[in-house]
Amino acid sequence: MLGAPGNDGNDDGGVAHGGALIVFAEGVLGDDDAALDRARRRARRAVGADGLVDAAAVVGLFNAIDRVADATGIPLEPQKAAASADFRAALAIDAFAAGRG
Repeated sequence: MLGAPGNDGNDDGGVAHGGALIVFAEGVLGDDDAALDRARRRARRAVGADGLVDAAAVVGLFNAIDRVADATGIPLEPQKAAASADFRAALAIDAFAAGRG
């Protein structure tokens, strides 16, 4: 499961090379450059250079899709609403028209 504490990438999720791909996705979304570098090398060994490019594109698309959903006014999940309450208040984001809907 993504974001699971202690996820070492050994659970493949039923997908070929899934463990390496999970660790890569978490590395892209994380803030540890060294961990990302290790994950990138592992994923490349597992799926090859072309597979790594495809994996990076999928991670990027999911990140973009999430941003588009947020920008269109789709309501935040309760967990995201709680986690972002302080900076939404500081930026007065909830005052935007989509935030009132």
